[in-house]
Amino acid sequence: MSASTPPAPSAAESYDPYVLSTARIRPAPTTFIGRLRHLGPGFILSAAIVGSGELIATTALGAKAGFITFWVILVSCLVKVALQIEFGKNAIYTGLPTMQSLNQLPGWRIRTTHWTIWVWLSLQGLKLLQVGGIVGGVALVLNMALPVLSVTWWAILSALVTALLIYRGNYGWIEKGTLLMIIGFTALILLSLLLLQWTPYAISGEDIGTGLTFSLPPATVGVALAAFGITGVGGDEIMYYNYWCIEKGYATYTGPRVTSPASEASAWAERARGWIRVMTVDALFSMVVYTTVTAAFYLLGASLLHEQGRIPEGYAMVETLSRLMTTTLGPGAKVVFLIGAFFVLYSTLFTATASWARIFGDAFGQLGWVRFDDPAIRKRTLSILSCVFPAIWCLLFLGIKLPVLMILLGGLATSVLLLVVVWAAFVFRYRQLPAELTPSRWYDAWFWLSVLSILGVSAYGISQLL
Repeated sequence: MSASTPPAPSAAESYDPYVLSTARIRPAPTTFIGRLRHLGPGFILSAAIVGSGELIATTALGAKAGFITFWVILVSCLVKVALQIEFGKNAIYTGLPTMQSLNQLPGWRIRTTHWTIWVWLSLQGLKLLQVGGIVGGVALVLNMALPVLSVTWWAILSALVTALLIYRGNYGWIEKGTLLMIIGFTALILLSLLLLQWTPYAISGEDIGTGLTFSLPPATVGVALAAFGITGVGGDEIMYYNYWCIEKGYATYTGPRVTSPASEASAWAERARGWIRVMTVDALFSMVVYTTVTAAFYLLGASLLHEQGRIPEGYAMVETLSRLMTTTLGPGAKVVFLIGAFFVLYSTLFTATASWARIFGDAFGQLGWVRFDDPAIRKRTLSILSCVFPAIWCLLFLGIKLPVLMILLGGLATSVLLLVVVWAAFVFRYRQLPAELTPSRWYDAWFWLSVLSILGVSAYGISQLL
């Protein structure tokens, strides 16, 4: 080798999770413990899901309705996972990230770009406002806990720190960071709920039983439907899930699809089914996490606020709950709750930065603006977007300073986006899924329950907009 010839890249250096090859295929683990060792994308999704909706909308529903609509939250978290799994399956058997998969759907196009991508892009102005509201929420909670800095400066610092954390963050770092935050907010919120059991606001088994009677008083219908739409996995998180499944390695371990000879086709199908099982465990594990935290927020609202008839609006919920925790349990309880609330909100900001960089980079690739399939260009694009988006979100919050309104406007966009997700999932399931991966009838029943519930909530959201 001459002095001017660069050394050949190592296997680790040359590995690109967005390119399928036979070099990295491996059989999926067959035991439950083995599958647990390959969890990861669900951690990131859980951190993204548990945010302002759980902190505000869920707690407000508990404050307004009491325990009787507890079942709405549980059903909301349980039924929508099927669409997430359908997107994850598509990533495994095609190896394509979300925007590339959407661009292969049948239907109308503008130039070479599918209409679903244009609809998604048209909604992103409102989604920018939504995450700007999250920046504001993080800043407000930090200001409550440490008033030495103003809300403005906390917003700027939050955006700056997030950009620095994600700028060079590969999948492994993002997974570890979100796992730490999940452990943090789950432990602290459950501790807050547990501490209530030594106060006059203690929750009894009868209270829980009341919440599982599937009753829905007329006065709570609007709030219940809004909470159903904003809790659990949403359209944004479903679309992000493909990137994390691919970067975890599920698709590369499965390898490119083989249709002949029969022995190799059978081996591919076996690997695909195995890694789909791993991904399903990952999705269900994340569901357990965000359902637990969401339920805890609901019960806090029902126990602390309902009897008093107090239903604070927006982020006043955080201040009111922290004040009540102080009154009933002392200053230490307020600190615990505020730290938990910070982790809830900041985990959404952290994962949104990483997720937005990927989905926008992918979309720009489908529009012909960048080469997302080039690893070097992709890495540079992700780094740039990881800095640009936190800056935009921060500026929007500082300019508007209405975090709750900003989040609600983003929620309206989510109602429309869910329709795009439902259509894509339908095509993935019934037109693109290889016959050898056909699921059970039980899965299809769950899939249609998910579809119908999301269509109903989306229709409600659009009617409210009109």
